[in-house]
Amino acid sequence: MPARKKKASVSRSVVIVDDEKSYVELMAQMIGENLTCPVRHFTDPQNALDGLPEIEAAVIVTDYFMPQMDGVEFIQRAAKLAPQAVFIMISGHDLDAIEHELARLKRLKMRLQKPFGWRPLAAAVLRVWPGMDVPAARG
Repeated sequence: MPARKKKASVSRSVVIVDDEKSYVELMAQMIGENLTCPVRHFTDPQNALDGLPEIEAAVIVTDYFMPQMDGVEFIQRAAKLAPQAVFIMISGHDLDAIEHELARLKRLKMRLQKPFGWRPLAAAVLRVWPGMDVPAARG
């Protein structure tokens, strides 16, 4: 299997969906400053779903607990709108009780437990990035 090339600039995006405004803005800023790919962020999962057809998403990071819909419903709906994307679920809560439900989400590639900084999130994005156009780290 050939090694995946890291390009200087990548056109596919990371999308981050979390209802905690300050958190999602900080994560989006840090990922955008440290990886060579566009980053889009949303605090409302419905707005994210509405925007996905216009975004070439590679990795979609979503919180589990959000007031409008949970992360499982979001992934089920978003997967239809972004057929090439893979997903990372983030949560400050223990999700072991819904492990059977998460296991059915074939494009859910990883879970991260909050709190975490941008470096573990960036590493997770790079680890699950689908395809050969993996973004590079800046600097």
